[in-house]
Amino acid sequence: MKQNQFYEFESSDTGIIIAGVDEVGRGPLCGPVIAAAVILDPACPIEGLNDSKKLSEKRREALFDIICRDALAWSLGRADVAEIDELNILHATMLAMQRAVAGLSVTPGLAYIDGNRCPALSCRAEAIVKGDSRVPEIAAASIIAKVTRDREMLIMDGEWPGYGIASHKGYPTRVHLEALRKLGPAPFHRRSFKPVSELLDSLGLV
Repeated sequence: MKQNQFYEFESSDTGIIIAGVDEVGRGPLCGPVIAAAVILDPACPIEGLNDSKKLSEKRREALFDIICRDALAWSLGRADVAEIDELNILHATMLAMQRAVAGLSVTPGLAYIDGNRCPALSCRAEAIVKGDSRVPEIAAASIIAKVTRDREMLIMDGEWPGYGIASHKGYPTRVHLEALRKLGPAPFHRRSFKPVSELLDSLGLV
């Protein structure tokens, strides 16, 4: 999808600096939730932006480098497993988004948030359902967040072999659930998520 195929949303041409915000990692049983915020440069459009899930890994990696190089600003925010278990995944996701926007080197006047709700930000925010397929700034943020988390999952797989994290990235696949039952939860597993909490309960570890 080329950038000019996105629906028309407010652009930086209006004088408003826009940040797109998206996250990855709400559904997995392990690892952090990671959010990204991206401010694109209207003078340097990036073609091929789209929802990161609709792109091949090779294309995501290529666009990741282009976004990092050509965007006016980009930033990552995260909430770790302990914060997810303490706050719940929704509030942890909002926290990660807040941290991503706060880390931008350029202050936005408006943030487009993928989804149906917005975190509390210092700038105006608007939630856009399926925004990663509709707004180039959000699409760019989805790519930055996903590539970053996928890379971390590869590192985690090397440190904790046996769970198959490199393939499923922590999502509750059959392979992951079987490994979880066989090996038990690791420190990076989210204790508040049902498959993990049920296993801990069965082992008398809750």
